[in-house]
Amino acid sequence: MLSGPVILNNTPLVALWLLNRLDVLQSIYMTVYIPQAMLDEFLAVHQRQRQQSLAHSPWIQVASLHSAEYALAYPGLDQGEAEVRALAVERAARLVIMDERKGRKFALRMGIPVTGTLGVLLAAKSKGLIDNVVSSIAVLLENGFYLQPALVDRTLSAAGEPSERDGTVE
Repeated sequence: MLSGPVILNNTPLVALWLLNRLDVLQSIYMTVYIPQAMLDEFLAVHQRQRQQSLAHSPWIQVASLHSAEYALAYPGLDQGEAEVRALAVERAARLVIMDERKGRKFALRMGIPVTGTLGVLLAAKSKGLIDNVVSSIAVLLENGFYLQPALVDRTLSAAGEPSERDGTVE
């Protein structure tokens, strides 16, 4: 198992911000790092509110790349995802938190474990930080997040919670 830092991408950060649960990152991982391009993406919308949230979340730290051009080695990824990948390699990350399929494949090819928003929510439930996963998923869906139905079902099953297909989630 790798012992380096945890690197966070934009979509899980936005999801946890929307849920008002940035605190679970500290409880689960202690400190997470984001590259500058990812910070810029995060602050592109609701800048004032998001800056305030980050100011109250010192466990989310901006980390600079030692070689900024290293991010150019990942064609096909947006700048934020490329910097997440580059930072993960430079810092020998133990985990990347990312939802985007293409970026996840890049990280896995480099041998870096990956989880996503739903994985963080499962970890939060297993540590008693949240009561259930289904209500968080409902909030994300209501706010326009796309979550693959099969992934939602697997996540709810892993959490021991009923899925929408069971007819019990509205």
